Amino acid sequence: MKLMILGASNAQINAIKTAKKMGYKVVVTDYYNQSPGKLIADESGLASTFDYKETLKVARETNVNGIMTTGTDQPVYVVNKVAKNLGLPRFLSVNTAHEVTNKKAMKSKFLQHEIPTTDFRILKENFPDDNLEGLKFPVVVKPLDSQGQRGIFKLNNIEEIRQHFKEVIRHSREDEILVETYYKNDEITISGWVKDGQAKILTITDRVIFDADKYIGICTSHEFPSKHYGQYKEEFINITNKIVEVFNINQGPIYFQLFVGEEGVKVNEIACRIGGAYEDEFIPLITGVDILKMVIDGSMGKKIDYNSLDNYNIDDNHHYLSSQLFFANSGTINYLSKRDEVVALKGVHNMNYNYQVGDCIGEIENASQRSGYVIVTGNSKEDLLENVKNLYNNMLMIDENGKNMIMKPQL
Repeated sequence: MKLMILGASNAQINAIKTAKKMGYKVVVTDYYNQSPGKLIADESGLASTFDYKETLKVARETNVNGIMTTGTDQPVYVVNKVAKNLGLPRFLSVNTAHEVTNKKAMKSKFLQHEIPTTDFRILKENFPDDNLEGLKFPVVVKPLDSQGQRGIFKLNNIEEIRQHFKEVIRHSREDEILVETYYKNDEITISGWVKDGQAKILTITDRVIFDADKYIGICTSHEFPSKHYGQYKEEFINITNKIVEVFNINQGPIYFQLFVGEEGVKVNEIACRIGGAYEDEFIPLITGVDILKMVIDGSMGKKIDYNSLDNYNIDDNHHYLSSQLFFANSGTINYLSKRDEVVALKGVHNMNYNYQVGDCIGEIENASQRSGYVIVTGNSKEDLLENVKNLYNNMLMIDENGKNMIMKPQL
């Protein structure tokens, strides 16, 4: 039995290893000749995870029995389209997969069904000024179908939008872009599972991002539990249930990004996949619900064991966890702390680097330049904070000038 996984980066490594442990042959695809996942998969193909035709071709050539992705947005559409074509198991209809991966369709549906979101416009190049009438500045501009914070900018006037249009569209397959009012906020993420049209929330985390406008939306950590859970619990639940109903999500994982600000809760984006902050590792750790195994089972047409999901209640979860998604300043790496030494630090559950000694790291442009991740736990909020501080005091990425390149978060 063969499982095809779209994406072969570090974000898919755990899925590849888990599927192999479950006894499946794993086929991976992306547009790189040498990706980390291709070194450990049984077979691989050269096909962009955005490319339906090439992905379908590889799926046919390798005769796969199931197809999935994890930790990344856009391949969700390709997964479900290929699965429909080949008669393979899938969680979503092709229409729903499109609506949760294309921001024009997604935001339009928010508006149609009164799901709270920021004011927005969809623009083509050479748009007339009056297309933005009534929209408050500053604004955030985004591609309609990209991921990893590629092509996202915070801008202050119409002229800046015109200046950045080509850079935004460079990261898209569409000829339009999304322009939405900037909403000063705290970000939270809701991860869960939909069973027979009913959502079960597993974790609600604070999505911590860089303060600088230059790196808008780039995440540096996920913190559990969310500091907003107590005040907004019912609203989070109600919004989640409404999204699941409106978008006709009947089965599978969900990952919703929400804003909390002065005007209340607004929905930023939604996705039907496991999150990219290594939720496939930390959700089972703190909930007992093996969401990755559930995705693999469902993608292979196997019966999903729902016992742990049915018995879980987020109100009974008293764990403290931080998924640190660390970045580094530019330079050439001369030394890295050994992985085993970092994992041995107090509270550290797992970690991995995205670079190795000798690699040159450039200036940060988007989330794809993340230097690695560390999952840290604690017995209390204070204990977790001390463990994170200890991590950054002991984890080293030394450049050619003897300086530690790792960017320490503001704790």
